[in-house]
Amino acid sequence: MGRGRWASGIRAAALVLLAVAAAAGAAAGDPDPDELERAFPIVEPDHGHTKLRLSEQGLEAIRRIETPIAVVGVIGPYRSGKSFLLNQLLSLSCDKGFGVGHMRDTKTKGIWIWGTPVEMDVDGSKVSVIYLDTEGFESVGKSNVYDDRIFALATVLSSVLIYNLPETVREADISRLSFAIEIAEEFYGRVKGQDVAFEPAKLLWLIQRDFLQGKSVQQMVNEALQRVPNDNGDKYIDEVNQIRDSLAVMGNNSTAFSLPQPHLQRTKLCDMEDKELEPLYVKRREQLKQLVSSIVKPKIVQGRTLNGKDFVSFLQQILEALNKGEIPSTGSLVEIFNKAILDRCLKAYREKMDGLGLPVPVDKLQKLHEMANGDARILFDKQHFGKHHAAQSALKLEDDIKKVYRNLLLANEYQSSKLCEARFSECEDKMDHLQVLKLPSMAKFNAGFTHCNQSFVKECVGPAKESYERRMSKMLAKSRALFIKEYNNKLFNWLVTFSLVMVVIGRFVIKFFLLEIAAWVMFIFLETYTRMFWSAESLYYNPAWHIIVSSWETIVYSPILDLDRWAVPIVIMLLFGVLYWRCFGGRRKRGRGSLLPLYKNSYNSSRRSRSD
Repeated sequence: MGRGRWASGIRAAALVLLAVAAAAGAAAGDPDPDELERAFPIVEPDHGHTKLRLSEQGLEAIRRIETPIAVVGVIGPYRSGKSFLLNQLLSLSCDKGFGVGHMRDTKTKGIWIWGTPVEMDVDGSKVSVIYLDTEGFESVGKSNVYDDRIFALATVLSSVLIYNLPETVREADISRLSFAIEIAEEFYGRVKGQDVAFEPAKLLWLIQRDFLQGKSVQQMVNEALQRVPNDNGDKYIDEVNQIRDSLAVMGNNSTAFSLPQPHLQRTKLCDMEDKELEPLYVKRREQLKQLVSSIVKPKIVQGRTLNGKDFVSFLQQILEALNKGEIPSTGSLVEIFNKAILDRCLKAYREKMDGLGLPVPVDKLQKLHEMANGDARILFDKQHFGKHHAAQSALKLEDDIKKVYRNLLLANEYQSSKLCEARFSECEDKMDHLQVLKLPSMAKFNAGFTHCNQSFVKECVGPAKESYERRMSKMLAKSRALFIKEYNNKLFNWLVTFSLVMVVIGRFVIKFFLLEIAAWVMFIFLETYTRMFWSAESLYYNPAWHIIVSSWETIVYSPILDLDRWAVPIVIMLLFGVLYWRCFGGRRKRGRGSLLPLYKNSYNSSRRSRSD
């Protein structure tokens, strides 16, 4: 018994804890669907009633929507029945739906939405349709700029914009459409499909009137949109006529619908049921619902539909643009829309330009710049928002590309100077090295000179090449002149030294008499004969000297053997060879007769017979 009561107590406590946890989860998570069955503000006026600000209540209701969103917005004059119309479209009573007439207090100013979207099937896809109510025009205590912002925001957000007008279409009602017309002219008729930039709202003229005097509502709207003669040149009439012309061009994006008065006693409409309303009104109301359902489409921005989070982000961008200036402008909207496209075009330009490794010749960089700039403009023309104001975005893209190109020119000049300086320094070091050759060789100098010049011309590229070529020419000419000046003097001294060395080798090392004689002849020729008959300068222009120079060049340097590099190893090998020949080769040949006039050594003299 005790255990059973104890177990029952544990189960009861667990159930209580689960209930508390569930309640806490519900409070922290998504709101209860019943709590969303009401109107929420999404945009409210600021304290000065001139600009707009976001309201988090309605934004949270929108963010939870995961399917594509479509918006049906209603605009019109103050107390023209917009809220009642929305309740009728949503099949809601006045006490449950949007506030109507005097029942609405100040907190309902701005733009409101119905918290629970209507789910519809549009072209086989599930779409959440949000119904949007706006503050009426021409109410007391507001500026015209505030009305323009409300109208502009509703125009941009809506998929279907219902222009609710009592009785008829006035010129003032047409004038109100100026901003919508600017938006439509900027964005309407863009490329269909994936590259759709922005689809403006479909305009539905809703005329609440009982009798049309034998005309359809579409005929009445068409007549209202016909140009009015302006013989006196009235500026206001010209502006309205321009709006009329634009609306006529937009004929395929607008339609008209008439709705009779629901009842003569308009102040009691909220207390009436459908059976108490005019039958013709109820019939036309249902037809209006069907018409709205047939023309509503998901909101498409930048080629894709918007879910709740995307729609809120889109709303924030639009509101920022509309609040940007003292007066809302289509240009500010176009700028916001085109910002992402400009970034994308600039990125495409950068990627193409970055593919070119710097430094490069200026003409090649210029050619690639023109190609990448053209591709960026083509991409912008395909995807940009706006028709007239897009020129400003195009200019901004051009300025941004020019800035990037200027930076590339500076970077190319820097890299070119860096590369050419490196090649110039290498050539300068090479020339300095050739000046101090152990065995001077004009052929080697010319080969190094040519190789250095060719490598510089090939590897030094870019805008700095021209200036460095001038520096290179001066440096090479100076090096050549200095080398030629020192070459003859060094060669003469080397030949004198060489002749003396050959005398010593022929006399004491290999004891080769003919070699010694030839070395003495060379020494005498260089030191005596030339000084007696030729001046030091004229020696270098004598044909005999040219023969000597040619022989020297042939010995010292050739493509196969560079004697300046291998002189020391060759001399060491020769010394080893001579020592080996003197130490070992002489013993094998001592009994043989020599064909060359070698000096008699002590060994041979010791073999003579001695006489008494």
